[in-house]
Amino acid sequence: MTGLLGGVVALTGSDASEALLAAAFLSVALTLGTFQFIEARRTRDASATGVIAGLLAFALGAYAARGALLVAVGAAVVATAVLAFKRPLHAWVRALSWVELRAVLVLLVMTALILPLLPDRTFDPWQTLNPRRIWLLAVLIAGMSFLGYAAVRIVGARGGLVLSALAGGLASSTATTLSFARLVRGNPGLCTWLAGGSLISSGLMALRVVVLAATINPPLAVALAWPMGAFALVLGVSGALLMAIRRAGAGSQAITTLTNPLELAEALKFAGLIAVIMLLGKMLARGFGAIGVYGLAVLSGVADVDALTLSVSELAGRDLAVEAAVLAVSLAVASNTLSKAVMAAGIGGRKHGLLIGGASLIAVVAAALVLGVRSGTS
Repeated sequence: MTGLLGGVVALTGSDASEALLAAAFLSVALTLGTFQFIEARRTRDASATGVIAGLLAFALGAYAARGALLVAVGAAVVATAVLAFKRPLHAWVRALSWVELRAVLVLLVMTALILPLLPDRTFDPWQTLNPRRIWLLAVLIAGMSFLGYAAVRIVGARGGLVLSALAGGLASSTATTLSFARLVRGNPGLCTWLAGGSLISSGLMALRVVVLAATINPPLAVALAWPMGAFALVLGVSGALLMAIRRAGAGSQAITTLTNPLELAEALKFAGLIAVIMLLGKMLARGFGAIGVYGLAVLSGVADVDALTLSVSELAGRDLAVEAAVLAVSLAVASNTLSKAVMAAGIGGRKHGLLIGGASLIAVVAAALVLGVRSGTS
């Protein structure tokens, strides 16, 4: 009815139609606000969703009547979806603290203010470091990591290990592996189950690498999809089998070692890491060719795969052949995964480390075989 009223008022053909539309909007706002105030006093629920939805309906009705039908329909669909998921959305937002939400807002505001001021050109002798592009890449990876971080916080202990492992793979598979390894120390009987969760998380990390590459260098992402797909498939199947072997327990375990990737300090740290690896990659590619980049991939992969992936994606097709870039990213993923197995063994014990390490080795071999077959047929 509110939307219909907005449409009827908007179609008024008098000279004062704009003033009439504004007066009608204010009247609707006053009416809805009054009734919401009375209802809030009665139920002690101070939600303004109903008022905003009513005003939006009025405005969309006017938009549709004035000819902006596509905008009105699109906005109405989005608004309906938001209202339909009102309760889950409230629960999800409550799972995040104000400090975490504030960190997101601060970074977004700083990006909006700082990004236009950053020079969109390189300033180093190797023509590599573009401040604006580096910051955009840092925000891109931080945003993707935050999706996983938020999912872990929302899922919490109630969501169980599988969902926590999947969400952790988006946020940080290393943090997930370390968290699960610590849980093994206090729950030795869950060693097999938690190893399966760590493998699933690492498998998702490999797929995430392909998505990251696709945002910068689609041809590289297509080439990466084959070895990373094999890698993820082996780890996913291995993790599922280990979890099927030991079904009981661990349903309420949660990841506890993640940090908010949208904290300004984290974003600045990652931007610096990207800059360093991009510069080293360019220097090594020019000085030692692909061999130098391979060494950098193995070393940097121990600490972080994302920065190497983004840096190599920038080089691929220009300073580095696509085939060499695929191998470099694959080496970084292999280095990262095997180093996590070593850390898991050190924290969670020999058995836990062997389960993760054995499956990881098989995944590395599978990816290497796919790379060999692909290079032999090309």
